[in-house]
Amino acid sequence: MPDVFADLVGQDEAVAELRRAAAAAAAVLRAGAADREPALIAAGPASDAPVAAGSGGVDPSSGMTHAWIFTGPPGSGRSVAARAFAAALQCAYGTGCGECPGCHTTMGGTHADVRMVVPEGLSIGVGEMRALVLRAASTPSGGRWQVVVIEDADRLTEAAGNALLKAIEEPPPRTVFLLCAPSTHPDDVSVTIRSRCRVVPLRQPPATAVAEVLVRRDGIAPDVAQWAAAAAQGHVGRARRLARDPEARKRREAVLAVPRRLTGVGAAFDAASALIEAAEAEAEASVAESDTAERTALETALGAGGTGRGAAGAMRGAAGQLKELEKRQKSRATRAQRDALDRALVDLAGFYRDALTMALRAPVAPVHTDTAALAGAGAQKWDAEGSLRRLEAVLACRAAIEANVKPRIAVEAMMLALWKG
Repeated sequence: MPDVFADLVGQDEAVAELRRAAAAAAAVLRAGAADREPALIAAGPASDAPVAAGSGGVDPSSGMTHAWIFTGPPGSGRSVAARAFAAALQCAYGTGCGECPGCHTTMGGTHADVRMVVPEGLSIGVGEMRALVLRAASTPSGGRWQVVVIEDADRLTEAAGNALLKAIEEPPPRTVFLLCAPSTHPDDVSVTIRSRCRVVPLRQPPATAVAEVLVRRDGIAPDVAQWAAAAAQGHVGRARRLARDPEARKRREAVLAVPRRLTGVGAAFDAASALIEAAEAEAEASVAESDTAERTALETALGAGGTGRGAAGAMRGAAGQLKELEKRQKSRATRAQRDALDRALVDLAGFYRDALTMALRAPVAPVHTDTAALAGAGAQKWDAEGSLRRLEAVLACRAAIEANVKPRIAVEAMMLALWKG
């Protein structure tokens, strides 16, 4: 098994910083072992400089602190970096060797002292966060660190953020919080949480680095890997999906055919309906299996299929729990639909970006090589200003959906803007 940072593509500076911090964390444990009181002191609110401390006097410049924020665009590897850092903190050698039990179990998602919070719905609620903070305050069973990884921390509700803030302000000994968010903007992470964390900025990896990972790790043919990496615009997970999933390629082709279909008002509304329905179908397919398994497991736990009088009574009293499960599943389906729609909008934005660069005769490679001829024809028809307006319409649609505008309304408005130019 390669070391835990092997899949963090094109982030050499961040990897070096995280390795130094993991080594410093191991030094904290060694220093504290003599005095039986290891601890981390939080960085001050007015400074990004982390402070590591133990009774052995660890160098404050070593880079370890109790709270971190990983930022970067989609596909940059925020959650990959957080999980890899969590593994390095649990590593027997303190650098993320990838071979010891601590690395294996963390990367496999089975380490008892590493908790991953992956929001399935639109937000992370206060109840879930309070329960997590309470569990994080316990002593590490493995003798190293309690690590809490919160993916998509920008989905924390205000109350959940306040619960997390209290824990970060008064961190339990040997507990480390790792947050992933698109940016440190107040819309993504509150200013008070940001001021108490060390920020690790990640960048969009180059397509060549993504292609290399697809070839090395997934055994994908080099030419396919190069095409998928460019089409995914540096998003590793999406590049892998495009390279391996024929259905994902068909959905992309349907999205990139949209500019040809916009011949009038009716066609614009038809294209909007097709895009929404495709996103709904993709989302339904992605959650159907897990929804069925969850419902079956809950009904079994509540006594479904039992023959005694007690079983029938238990099922009658289970309506509230089943309703709560359905509510969670509906929220997850909504999130999955929006994610699928956003992937389509990113592809569409890439097409109009290609048209814009061709209109400007910019010396850059197209995102979608297979539709370069169509983008070139659009560039001649619309010129640079028209291409830019269309690109802005797609980006405005993404922003509107993120602001909770009904997806159908946002997409219909976008299609009309693309048709009008």
